[in-house]
Amino acid sequence: MKNLFTLLLTLWASLASAQVTFRITAVPANTPANAVIYMAGSFNNWNPASSAHALSYNSADGSYELTLPTGTGTIEYKFTRGSWAAVETNASNGQVPNRRFTFGSSSGPVLHQVLNWEDLAGGTPGGQSTANANVRIISTSFQMPQLNRSRRVWIYLPTNYAGSTRRYPVLYLQDGQNVFDNLTAFAGEWGVDEALAQLQASGQDPTGCIVVAVDNGGASRLDEYSPWNNPQYGGGQGEQYVNFLVQTLKPYIDQNYRTLTGREHTGIAGSSMGALIATYAALRYPAVFSKVGVFSPAFWFANTQLHQYLRQNPANPNTRFYFVAGTNESATMVPHMRAVRDSLARQGVPATNLSFTTHADGQHAEWYWRREFPAAYQWLYAAAPTASARPQLPGTLLYPNPAAETLRVQLPAATATAELQLRDALGRVVLRRQVQAQEAVDVRGLPSGIYISRLSSAGFISTSKFIKE
Repeated sequence: MKNLFTLLLTLWASLASAQVTFRITAVPANTPANAVIYMAGSFNNWNPASSAHALSYNSADGSYELTLPTGTGTIEYKFTRGSWAAVETNASNGQVPNRRFTFGSSSGPVLHQVLNWEDLAGGTPGGQSTANANVRIISTSFQMPQLNRSRRVWIYLPTNYAGSTRRYPVLYLQDGQNVFDNLTAFAGEWGVDEALAQLQASGQDPTGCIVVAVDNGGASRLDEYSPWNNPQYGGGQGEQYVNFLVQTLKPYIDQNYRTLTGREHTGIAGSSMGALIATYAALRYPAVFSKVGVFSPAFWFANTQLHQYLRQNPANPNTRFYFVAGTNESATMVPHMRAVRDSLARQGVPATNLSFTTHADGQHAEWYWRREFPAAYQWLYAAAPTASARPQLPGTLLYPNPAAETLRVQLPAATATAELQLRDALGRVVLRRQVQAQEAVDVRGLPSGIYISRLSSAGFISTSKFIKE
């Protein structure tokens, strides 16, 4: 009996100490900078300004969170800024039904996004869309087989698209809700459609560009925007998400729209977690993406794993990276961003392909990224040299080419060794080793196909195509 009592007491103590965290991952752009957000519900007599239930602000990612002791049954709640006159509302400033949570249904953070505040009437007055006439929704439920989900996908076509037969470069953007339309934006829109239309009209961008924007998954946003798991916040589905972009979405876009399909015409960008997944996408698929817009990157989410991946998967030296952030966004924002830039430079990405900009007034907010987008776009899509990062290693040769079993390397007389890398059609490194002149390299284990070889030694580099029979 004593042992049973002890067991019950231990179980009760365990339940009493358990906690549930509620997190707001996005708020409207017009939320005051010093706003205090409260959680009001059935657990505190619907007090809209209970100091015990004020959410703490995380400047690193702009989120708010509150941890409650676990309970039993189901609670109902809403978020306010201290009064019922400042309660959360939906995208058209209408009433939001009470949120509900059942204890025991989830052990992880309960994620939310606030679309509007009643007193600020956020979004577009009258609920009118602000999207340019050239913006359309491809599908509200575009299938993502890699994740067994569906998602809304948007597309912007250049102003001269309908009246021409030409093909256009493409930019893939994350957090599609915030890209074109204030009516759907969780925290203000980027105004990408207006920016590109204005650049075309003024003659600053005579080429034009197709922009494809994919909505984030709400509660699954952090999971999809990082290939690595953060024990506190989640993640781990980023590889599948990027595979969706490359293996499912891009082929659909290239088949149904007049695109320039090559890597030299294809870019990817995002902000915060979207910048993390854009950076990863360029490293995982260097044969697909050549332009990367990195706005206020949340590298802190998986900093160690990202740098390890960088070491194992060097960037294509002809990839352009545009880094931009505010110096006061967080203590680690700029240092982490600089460390990634420096790692890319050490791997051979030339300074001409690395743009690094910081602003004292920059904030982790859509208005800031909207302001910085035109400059980033113009730099990324400007005509850029396609030469390798370092001088070409003269007199190098892979032979026989094609080869079925053995590949040999010819090096200049003055070069004793070089590093050989082979990347497959998806940009993955499938072979890496130090080689000497005339050394035989066993390639029998490689599947038949086309590979890109990279030989580097003493500040020189040589790239070529290799065919495995």
